[in-house]
Amino acid sequence: MQPKPTILLVEDEIEPAEMLANFLEMNNYNVLVAHDGLKALDLIDQHASDIHLAVLDIMVPNVDGKEICSVIRKHPVMSEIPVIFLTAKDKEKDEIEGLELGADDYISKPASLKLVKAHIESLLRRQQPQNSKWIQHGDLFLDTSGKDLYYKEKRVELTSTEYAIVEMFFQSPKRVYSRQEILEHIGGDDRFVFDRTVDVHIKNLRLKLGEASDMIKTYRGLGYGMNREML
Repeated sequence: MQPKPTILLVEDEIEPAEMLANFLEMNNYNVLVAHDGLKALDLIDQHASDIHLAVLDIMVPNVDGKEICSVIRKHPVMSEIPVIFLTAKDKEKDEIEGLELGADDYISKPASLKLVKAHIESLLRRQQPQNSKWIQHGDLFLDTSGKDLYYKEKRVELTSTEYAIVEMFFQSPKRVYSRQEILEHIGGDDRFVFDRTVDVHIKNLRLKLGEASDMIKTYRGLGYGMNREML
């Protein structure tokens, strides 16, 4: 069974937003609703790897739909998702600016629930399957296809060994790995890899992660793993 697509809906008019969200949920979608731009950015931070499409009202408080679209287009995980702009009727300027910013479609308000749903379905059908498989923990995003790690929107430069450790931790975030298990994972056939090698790699990883270094925790007497308190 295919998982339900998740829609980010940014609309400051509460009643229309609730009506549209309820209608989409009745039609087998998950919907994340934000009534202002700051809440939308918060939802993006928390659920970036889960969102399949965004519906953005241009005129929302704090951070408008155009800025949110720009954030999406620069985001390491969400840059390729379809974006629909909701625009005031006859606002051709908004429509043109939206398309120039990278929106895929626009709908003039007021619009029927069925029309919005039809636009969403059309864009999702056209959407190519994602080549990358992302894993998100906090503000860290791991691209297991491209073998890259991002902190927020910035790529973290890792060696192949550092990446192998990060991927191991990300794929089983609640597990604690002993030094020996990590050695076997990164050492392959190399018999001249020592326990202290793991400590050095972990130290270097934490330095590169900077503000996110606490995501990797030392479990005394056991080994290393993701910080389960931060998951």
